[in-house]
Amino acid sequence: MKRVTGIGGVFFKAEDPNKLIGWYRDHLGLQPEEYGASVNFNWRDAEDPSKSGMTVFSIFDKDTEYFGPKNPGFMMNFRVDDLDAVFSALAAEGVEIDPRREDYDFGRFAWIVDPEGNRIELWQPIGE
Repeated sequence: MKRVTGIGGVFFKAEDPNKLIGWYRDHLGLQPEEYGASVNFNWRDAEDPSKSGMTVFSIFDKDTEYFGPKNPGFMMNFRVDDLDAVFSALAAEGVEIDPRREDYDFGRFAWIVDPEGNRIELWQPIGE
């Protein structure tokens, strides 16, 4: 069973997310998406060009608790094909799993915690 299929995104905190995404826009040409301080990089699958995907670059407010209780400055998001199968395997291996799940029109999300307390988001995209 495949577990991680790619990087879904890189997320980090900033004092002023909108100002910082403006800096990335002005100096590096990154164009923010409708969701605010986020940029989506769209791509095609190398093995099957009929499949598309995206990787997200997103800046969160410095006070967000979305990255977990240890409050690190960043969070990785990994893409998976089958979130339920991955979580069954991880649970059997004793990995710390957040019981919360979130479903949106662009995918399903769930979280695990590594041995040092870093929260890792797993994303099963929908419709790719």
